[in-house]
Amino acid sequence: MLVRIVIMTFEENKVKDFLTLFEQCSKQIRNQVGCTKLELHKDVHMPNRFYTYSVWNTEQDLENYRNSELFNTVWKQTKVLFKEKPQAYSLVLHQEIF
Repeated sequence: MLVRIVIMTFEENKVKDFLTLFEQCSKQIRNQVGCTKLELHKDVHMPNRFYTYSVWNTEQDLENYRNSELFNTVWKQTKVLFKEKPQAYSLVLHQEIF
């Protein structure tokens, strides 16, 4: 299992554009082979900063999505809305505490 977190800070006047785009494509992203979860989180203190949290069965599943036409189309439309360079992290579970 691989967790992917992407931090995106948008121009303040472009937040609605991003949310519209995310609403239009989120189900398609979630339905990609190997994607088991997709969440969008909003920063508590920065209303123009969002985090995507996605869970993938394998790193290859994520790479297949990142090389897909869907990703290329969505990313092309998203990146013009950024205020800052996005940050992306891929994580695997090291330890779970109960």
